[in-house]
Amino acid sequence: MPKPTKGPRIGGSPSHQRIILANLAAQLFEHGKIVTTETRAKRVQPLAEHLITKAKRGDVAAHRLVAKAIPGLAARRALFTVVAPAVKDRAGGYTRVTKLGVRKGDGAPIAQIEIVTEAVTPKAPAKKPAKATATPVKAAKVEAPVVETVEDVAEEAPVEVADEAAVEAADAVEAPAEAAEEAAAEVVDAAEDVAEATK
Repeated sequence: MPKPTKGPRIGGSPSHQRIILANLAAQLFEHGKIVTTETRAKRVQPLAEHLITKAKRGDVAAHRLVAKAIPGLAARRALFTVVAPAVKDRAGGYTRVTKLGVRKGDGAPIAQIEIVTEAVTPKAPAKKPAKATATPVKAAKVEAPVVETVEDVAEEAPVEVADEAAVEAADAVEAPAEAAEEAAAEVVDAAEDVAEATK
């Protein structure tokens, strides 16, 4: 929602303020930048950005809405043919107000408002730094499941089945032990990477 303006109107009456802002916007679109008082630059900025957004659409309705707000065919033509294509990749922020100091005669603060035509460079998403821990990372304890030994299986099973069960039991004991060693090695490698990154 736009912030309401404070203080007296530019020009005295509402209609005169609308005319002044429309003329400022027209000159901005024709010339690309204008130097005016800081108050007028700040007041014309929302109007100019709103009209640029409409001009980016480029349809007949947009042309009619802009024609209601801006006098003069040259300014409208510049808006639709020069300004709108130059800022088509921008999502907003089409104008920039730069303070220039004070006017010599009456000390009024002067500013320059211009159309931003630089190419938009998308920002890379910021990576969150890894939190450094004061204590070293310990290797995770991986418990191997309890498996019956070959002797336990042999005592319970008949002789023919005992050989097959012994082979299966031996494989089951070796597989979790190897998996536990691999997991511990991965945790140690990750801890070393974190320690190197914090240096």
